[in-house]
Amino acid sequence: MATYDSGDKLHVESDSDKGVVQEIDNHGKGSPTSPDVVAAPTRVFEAPESVRNMTPEQRLETENRLRRKIDIRLMPMIVIMYIMNYLDRNNIAAAKLAGILEDLHLKGPEFQTSVSILFVGYLLMQVPSNLFLNKIGKPAIYLPACMVVWGVISAATAACQNYGGLIACRFMLGFVEAAYFPGCLFYLSCWYTRKELGFRTAIFYSGALISGAFSGLIAAGIKAHMDGVKGLRAWRWLFIIEGAATVAIAVFAFFCLPNFPKTTTWLTPEERDLAVWRLEEDIGQEDWQDSQHQSFVQGLKLAFTDIKTYVLMFMVFGIVASGTVTNFFPTVVATLKYNSVNTLLLTAPPYVLAVITTFLNSWHADRTGERFFHIVLPLCFAVFAYILSACTLNIAARYVAMMLMVPGVYTGYVVALAWISNSLPRPPAKRAAALAFINAISNCSSIYASYMYAPSMGPRYLVAMIVNCCMALMAMCAAVTLRIILVRLNSKLERGIYVEGAINSGTTEAGKNGFRFRI
Repeated sequence: MATYDSGDKLHVESDSDKGVVQEIDNHGKGSPTSPDVVAAPTRVFEAPESVRNMTPEQRLETENRLRRKIDIRLMPMIVIMYIMNYLDRNNIAAAKLAGILEDLHLKGPEFQTSVSILFVGYLLMQVPSNLFLNKIGKPAIYLPACMVVWGVISAATAACQNYGGLIACRFMLGFVEAAYFPGCLFYLSCWYTRKELGFRTAIFYSGALISGAFSGLIAAGIKAHMDGVKGLRAWRWLFIIEGAATVAIAVFAFFCLPNFPKTTTWLTPEERDLAVWRLEEDIGQEDWQDSQHQSFVQGLKLAFTDIKTYVLMFMVFGIVASGTVTNFFPTVVATLKYNSVNTLLLTAPPYVLAVITTFLNSWHADRTGERFFHIVLPLCFAVFAYILSACTLNIAARYVAMMLMVPGVYTGYVVALAWISNSLPRPPAKRAAALAFINAISNCSSIYASYMYAPSMGPRYLVAMIVNCCMALMAMCAAVTLRIILVRLNSKLERGIYVEGAINSGTTEAGKNGFRFRI
């Protein structure tokens, strides 16, 4: 590449595209002489001195040590926190089998409304919360603080005496819990490179699947041994015990979680430099710097003007909507006509299978760098499961369908979550807004889904299964659309055409190797 100065303009001529010259004036504006090939003005990054002085062997050893350090410090705690997040959100499904309907005199659609109202609060708070987290840059304080509040609200649900009190608690629970899931997705993307993110997202989301497995076991134990203890019904003990555990874990999280790489004190200076640099190297642009560099308005504008945001939204909405059956899984399993304790026990195996398939699928997706087929193929199993469940009353066949429902939806879901950060990588304010917006919209399905699982619609829940199939198919179509878009963008990058949000050149690893969107 030849570079020369003439007065007020800098001329850049690419060696690989002779005769293509871009003129960049002192204001950073370029006027390429060729309409087909545009070299975007980019900031040239340089590795910190501590990283430059490493040999390749030292770099590899230091990075492996750094990754292990991050994994040990970060992953176990956010998984445990997400287990409690999901338990506190979905324990009302188990409470239905533990006496809450009778004690609070819930009639007609009141129980379904008490389930869905949580997602109204959940929807309203996600985008503001993620932008606020990005602005302050203190996830080690913000996320545990939110956890304390939702733990208190969850425990307080045990004191409800009527429908109105239950609705109020559920709405406020969703309002506060909204901070955690999109916040953690953004949090992980600030620590891990694109090739590492899929498997870590799977580990994180395993918290929800483990919660689904253990919630039934916990509820079964409480119903069998604590119903009537101290004059309280089993469902009240369920909320008290799980809410108190949430607060206790949140207090411990204050002392365990790190902030962002630039503001973390338990890394050595050399490790901190490498933690920051490897993210710049992966994308070709700095990630989170400090609160002064984060703009609410700019993040929203960049996210909402990128077509990929909306395609991702339809894809994730379809997956989540097709998986709303998990919000009422004990109710669906109860159609097998076992007693309430055995029903709760039978909810566990599908989630255990989902944990295994999710880990394997996301690990392979990261190893290969492929996203599309790792999302679409599991959804095919989900569609088969919904069709089978709707078409038969045979107990064995229906439980086979239930075993496939949870893995079919969530095996590909965690890869889809990583695909968001892969497709909208920088700046962090845009990524934070997009993650929260997509997750918020996707959870709208939980507002209407509760009315598809009314007792009168069992045991086949035909409407629900048809809707779930349609939503899974919509997700597949959106995945096809996104893949076409990204293939075309990558083709432009191959030809040297400037693509918004991509790095075409530079001294970073992303620039030298040629940044490409993962498909």
